[in-house]
Amino acid sequence: MVDQIGIIITFIFFLLLFTGVGTYSATKKQATTTDYLLASRQVNPWLTALSAMATGQSGLLFIGQVGFAYNIGISAIWLIIGWAIGDYLAWLFVFKPLREQSEATASDTVSSFLGKNIKGYRLIALFSAIITIIFLGSYAAAQLVAGSKALNAVFGWNYNLGIIVGTVIVVIYCFSGGIRASIWTDALQGILMLGSLLLLLAIAIIQCGGFSNLWASLKQIDPNLTNFSPQSLPLGFIPFLIGWIVAGFGVVGQPHIMVRAMAIDSPKNIAFARNLKLSLGLTNSFSALGIGLTARVLLPELLTSGDPELALPYLSLELLPVVLVGLILAGLFSATMSTADSQILSCSAALTQDVFPGMSQSYNFAKIGTLTVTAVILVIALAGDNNVFALVTFAWSALASGLGPLLLVKVWQQPVNTITAIAMMVIGIATALTWNLVLNLSSVVYEVLPGMVAGMAVYGIYRSLYSFKT
Repeated sequence: MVDQIGIIITFIFFLLLFTGVGTYSATKKQATTTDYLLASRQVNPWLTALSAMATGQSGLLFIGQVGFAYNIGISAIWLIIGWAIGDYLAWLFVFKPLREQSEATASDTVSSFLGKNIKGYRLIALFSAIITIIFLGSYAAAQLVAGSKALNAVFGWNYNLGIIVGTVIVVIYCFSGGIRASIWTDALQGILMLGSLLLLLAIAIIQCGGFSNLWASLKQIDPNLTNFSPQSLPLGFIPFLIGWIVAGFGVVGQPHIMVRAMAIDSPKNIAFARNLKLSLGLTNSFSALGIGLTARVLLPELLTSGDPELALPYLSLELLPVVLVGLILAGLFSATMSTADSQILSCSAALTQDVFPGMSQSYNFAKIGTLTVTAVILVIALAGDNNVFALVTFAWSALASGLGPLLLVKVWQQPVNTITAIAMMVIGIATALTWNLVLNLSSVVYEVLPGMVAGMAVYGIYRSLYSFKT
């Protein structure tokens, strides 16, 4: 009981700190929708990098990726490497022109940017906004579920209580400061994520007796855990790796991350933000991989009588003093909130700017939209599945396949018409869903690859006909 009180005190301290930073950011706000949605495009590159890292890694890192490494071993490294390569390429070729063109076209949301300068703009903006709300809303719900799983593991709280606690905290600072509050708290949460992961990894490796003993123990448990080549790949390793590279590149279809490129203070600072984000993100990801591997040695019972996705909080309870358990729990909860707040704001922006454009300049309506979207996401989280890895990767693939190809066409300033744009979105999503749910091939090649290829194929057919006519 005394231990739990100590953990709760530390945990609450950090939650109050996040909430305080978020609400303080409101002192810098301007009562305009552009400020609420893009912080008036004045975010410095340090904050952009930390926010993009925290938002992109989310509960998938602390819960899903640790559990993934626990289950399959060192071959989980290819998810990290492939994803990082694809993410880097997206920052290199897409983020800067998006920043430039979104400002030139006065686009405050990804959906509005997708439709600008196309006849039938409203239909494209509406359709992409609906996709954003459906899939990004589900993604946000998965973050709330991830946070609640951690609280359940440490305190034994009901899942629903953790979901509600996370929702209330996110609403407080998002409602007060908009995306500026989200970015400021993301930066603080990103630093906490980094420190807590490195701390737990170092202690866990020491507990295992060092790297060599860890490796020997894994090999003794199951030789496949130390095999860098993933098992059961009918198409071989190369298509598998390419699938994860394209998955990382699929960031171009994630409105909650792309909006950070739109909000940075200058296109010239994209390169610095990219390199900082990549280095910190890889540190986090490799730490999560290491924690998953050490947990397989130190907590083997999770495989048969527990939940491998809870390896990190259980390992914290096993190895760390009370105060540090609170720190780790706060880091994990930070990861989920840093993503959920961004996703809620992106869904809110899609609703208030693109579904109801007549109210798009109303600052108060934008805030009401945030509350409305949050309520819907809360319901989804309370009723949803508890498998965070599956929820997140599925939502990511749908957004990447649906919005990614069209955003590439727009960023690279290629011609497209309304029918083609909508067809790209529909066929991209349909292909990803079919690949995952009907063909069950996602373990062979992640569905972002066929989904994005299908969307671009639709555009290729349009360009062939377009060239023929001209």
